[in-house]
Amino acid sequence: MSDETDPRREAVLAELNRTGRETSAATVVFHEAAAAKQGLSATETKTLDLLMRRGPLTAKELSEQSGLAPASVTGLVDRLERKGCVRRVKHPTDKRRVLVEALPERLAEIQPVFDDWAREVAELCDEFTTAELETVIRFLQGSNARQLRAATRLSES
Repeated sequence: MSDETDPRREAVLAELNRTGRETSAATVVFHEAAAAKQGLSATETKTLDLLMRRGPLTAKELSEQSGLAPASVTGLVDRLERKGCVRRVKHPTDKRRVLVEALPERLAEIQPVFDDWAREVAELCDEFTTAELETVIRFLQGSNARQLRAATRLSES
């Protein structure tokens, strides 16, 4: 579906690459600041976000979905448990397995840190049509999937 004959394509792709890198840097800076405000690390807040989006996960699933080594996940869960952010619970159908579950009351305490940013993003979305937003979503979903595959390849090599 690309329009490879458009003379602007090379410049647009270069700008997209540069902007993507800036987005990555801004995301890291924001999440570090938001985490610090809560006495957490960025990895801890991203893990809580993962649990919030996906629900309770095993340590193995956390490792697979976060890209962290299994030993790192064990320490991470221990820290989050000590900070009152998660708890370990028995799997409902397989009592040999343990799930890591985010504590809703702690998530509710963390959420206000993100409200200002969410408000600004909502204002930005008002500048785009629904069709344009659908295109952005499609691009981001494709980019995310490719980035996660690349991360998996890196961790397996």
